[in-house]
Parts: sequence; C-alpha cells; structure tokens
Amino acid sequence: MPRRAVVIGAGLAGMLAAAALAGAADEVVVLDGDALPDGPDHRKGLPQGRHAHILMAGGLTAMEELVPGAGVRKRLLAAGAHELSLGRDMVALTPEGWFRRWRHEGPAVLACTRALLDWTVRDAVVTQAPVRVDVRPGTRVTGLLGGAGRVTGVRFHDGGGSGDGGDGGTDRELSADFVVDASGRGSRVTHWLAALGVTGVRERTVDTGLVNATRLYRAPEGAGRFPVTMVQADPYAGRPGRSGMILPVEDGRWMVSLAGTRGAEPPDDADGFLRYAMELADPLVGRFIARAEPLTDVRISRSTHNHRRYLEKVRDWPEGLVVLGDALATYNPAYGQGMSVAALGARLLAEEVRRAGGGLGSAGLAARVQRGVVPWVDAAWLAAVGQDVWYPQTRGARPTPVDRLVTGYSRRLTKASTGAYGAAAALWEVTSLLAPPARLFAPGTLLSVALGPLLPPLAGAPLTAAERSLLAP
Repeated sequence: MPRRAVVIGAGLAGMLAAAALAGAADEVVVLDGDALPDGPDHRKGLPQGRHAHILMAGGLTAMEELVPGAGVRKRLLAAGAHELSLGRDMVALTPEGWFRRWRHEGPAVLACTRALLDWTVRDAVVTQAPVRVDVRPGTRVTGLLGGAGRVTGVRFHDGGGSGDGGDGGTDRELSADFVVDASGRGSRVTHWLAALGVTGVRERTVDTGLVNATRLYRAPEGAGRFPVTMVQADPYAGRPGRSGMILPVEDGRWMVSLAGTRGAEPPDDADGFLRYAMELADPLVGRFIARAEPLTDVRISRSTHNHRRYLEKVRDWPEGLVVLGDALATYNPAYGQGMSVAALGARLLAEEVRRAGGGLGSAGLAARVQRGVVPWVDAAWLAAVGQDVWYPQTRGARPTPVDRLVTGYSRRLTKASTGAYGAAAALWEVTSLLAPPARLFAPGTLLSVALGPLLPPLAGAPLTAAERSLLAP
C-alpha cells in the first residue's frame, strides 16, 4: 500500500517536516486552516508574521540540507533578502555595553519578511520534493485517529480552502502512516492526545507580557548598507524592559520593531512610536526612523509568551506522531531562535527516518525524534526564560538559585564579548545554533570570561562617519 505522511500546519516548521518525510513517503499531505497566499503575503494564522525575523546560520544550514537542490538561500537572496555578518553588519547595545564590529565577519544571518521566508520555503518544498507534497489550505484538524499506542491519521474539517472558519464544509478523516503536528502556538495536541488516552502532559508558560510594535519604512538616501541595529532590553534593571530593532528587508524597505514587557508596552500610533524609540537606552533607532519615510501603519502583536509542552517525558509515546516547532515550544520572539529550532527539529526527523531505513512504521521512531529535539529546544528555552524571569512583572516564574548562577556567568560572558573577540565568537556560534551551549564552557571561552573585555568599553554606537551622517538632523 502507498505510504502516506500527514503534516498539520503549512508554516515554516510544517513545510520543513514535509521535506523531511518526502524521502520515505509516497505522498505527503499538508493540512492548514488558513487560506494560504499565492505569494509572499501575510497570512492570518501567523500572529508574529509582521514583525522582525532573523534566520540564524544553524537554521539556514538545516533548511538547505532538507531541500537539497532547491537553493533556499539563493532563492531568498534573489527575492531581496539580506545576508548579514554578525561580526561586521550588526550594531547592538546590550545590558553590558555596546558590541564591537570586528574585522572577522562571524556567522551570517538572513534578514527578510516572514512572509517571504514562508513562501520561499513552501514553494521550494512543493516543487523540489521527490514525491507529491499536497498542500490543502482551509482544512482545520480537529483530532487524531488511532489510540494511545499508535496514531493512524487525523480528523479534520474541510472548509473548501476558504480558511474563514465558517460552518460550511465537511468533516473528514485521513489515514496516515506518520503524522507531524507543526500547527504552531495554537496547537491542540494535548487535547488530541488526551482523547486517545495519553494524559498527564506537563506544560509551562512564562509570560513577560511583551508587546511588539512594528512599522515599515523607506530609509534615508544612502542607507542601503546601514547595519542591523539593536537596542536590547535590560532584564536586570528591576523595571519593565524596552527594546528596538532596525532590520533591512526586501524591496528596499526597513523594518523597525519596538518591544516592551508588561508595564512598558509600545504604543500603536505614529507619534507615540517615534517617541518610544527616542526614549530607549540609546536614541539610535529613533534617530533613524525620524529621517525615514513611513510606509505602513504601526502593527501590534501580543503573541509573545514562552510556552513548552514536555512531550518527551511521556512514558509511552505513541508511534506515528511527532510534534515540532511552535506546537512543541514557543519562545519570546525577541531572542530570534524559534525558526531555527524548528528547522533543526525537521532535520533530525529526516535523519532518524533515514536511520530507520525509510520505514515510517519503525518501532520507536517517533519517540526517538521527540526526545532527540530536546537539546535544541532546551537551549532556546533556557536562553529566553533565563532572561525573562528577571522582569519584575513576569508571570509563571521567578529567578531560582540556578537562574542566578547561570545569569551571573551569562552577564560576564556578554561583558567580555564587548571587548574580546574570543568571547564574542563563542556567543555568536551558540546563538546562531551552530554550536551547542557547551561551547560557552570550552577552555578558551572560560579564559575569555575570566579575563573580561580586553578593550575599553565603547562610549557610543560603533558607526562609521558615513553612517553617522545619515542620522544627522
């Protein structure tokens, strides 16, 4: 009989999971409740889609491996994405001071709108997969088929591709040899599992109340190579956090995202947006947008909490089901690792399927994948929650003695990174998901942290004379 895999969700995680399964299945069906756009346009089911996204080097590498021959990187660059060096093309004010711009480039990141990234990956998977990948919009999954021991398919409501959530359409069932839930933050997988008899799933939410506010601009003349700019929030100051970011995206536009935790939320009006940017720890972001031409209204999003489902701790995980991406864990988007963790999870799925000889029914396959993604999920979770617990109005967690110990080391590492290339390189590799957190405790890194910054702190942003002239009144 033909082997069928079903993926719930046609976002980034879902399409990469489809690519991972395409080598083992005869057919991959991707179900999504949204009406999917025919190009790089925003879609309803992605609440963070209009805000700043950076694709880390580790995530991009995983994507290229999952869709070989498609040239995801080349496609994105051809469509207007920007490839930027963390060492050369970024200016960042951290709670421990300004990062330097080193002669060494450091890992690269890709900057573009989330709409372009999702569309590019979806098109690459559909056109390059070795088997048919059937993407069905307007199909809302309502449950899983099978039992506690094995998932055998899905139950869904077919709205005829409308994605409008109306009462029309038909309830259907679709059998499958393997199911991946990549339906995002709104996943109902815990409820679906409970209906099959799998209960007791532990979940945790840590919520800073972060609000994102974003606006697109046409930059001042000559600003094409202006660096990515970040004014980071300070979790350790005993007050709500405020941050801002300038990011180049396609079509000569610049995306400016402001963010504030509970008690310091950015406003949604144009005057308040500029004022908020000027009142950050450094007015650099405000000075940039004061010279730029606004192209959109201010867009607000509040879907920013950290949430984790500890599915790997389920004793008898059902065969035939894997949960990836935001359906497994979501992170405060300020830390920029969610997309890359999803890509690494899909790559692990592909590796485990190959190791099983391409057999989707291989005993223990789903459990190995579900447990195998934990190191990447842990790293992103600890990076996000380890800072978020320090904001005074965070809900769901307070700093523990372990948090205090980890934070003390993290702050010393960040301080060293402002003036020691060895410390900065280690930090880049881990945040880019090119290396595991153990890299931060390698002998060379420990020595850099012990010595501290070798260069004096910068008094201001490390801009060139030409870049400073763009910000002149």
